[in-house]
Amino acid sequence: MNPESMLKGRMAETLFEELMKQSGNIVYRFGYESIVQNLAHLEEKFDRYNEVGEKIRSIPDFIVLDKDGIPSLVEVKFRFKPELHQNDFSRLEVVDKFWKAKLVLVNCWEQPYFRIAHPPYIKNKKFILEPLLEEKNWKIDKNIYSEFETLVHKYLTPTLIPRKNNFPN
Repeated sequence: MNPESMLKGRMAETLFEELMKQSGNIVYRFGYESIVQNLAHLEEKFDRYNEVGEKIRSIPDFIVLDKDGIPSLVEVKFRFKPELHQNDFSRLEVVDKFWKAKLVLVNCWEQPYFRIAHPPYIKNKKFILEPLLEEKNWKIDKNIYSEFETLVHKYLTPTLIPRKNNFPN
């Protein structure tokens, strides 16, 4: 994985996390990186390719508690365009099988930049995505959301992409 992709992936996760918090939700980092870094000795000892290893490697990035305290597991992915990568098919199949997590896709090609999919995520080899604002449980404030759309454009959009209009309120 190249460093730019890793950096943009972490930025997408942070933007999602802060958007959820500023909208009044409680967010816990949960994913493989968060858990296994605290258990460094574990990574050396488990077989990444058996069922337990796959389950550990596919732990979703976040647990989000909505304003009513209802938890959701959330996997966040960054893509330049809201399209599938070749390895997404198998990766998302594992996330669906073990976790049934919601998938938040952050893209910087076309608005809305934040989109959500629920399992099974893919139909006819395309993401089943809807705008994140349509996720009613999280009650995302449209004004706060608009600020985060601006941040995606500012920090994640490649310089060759022309400036887009602000997200309509």
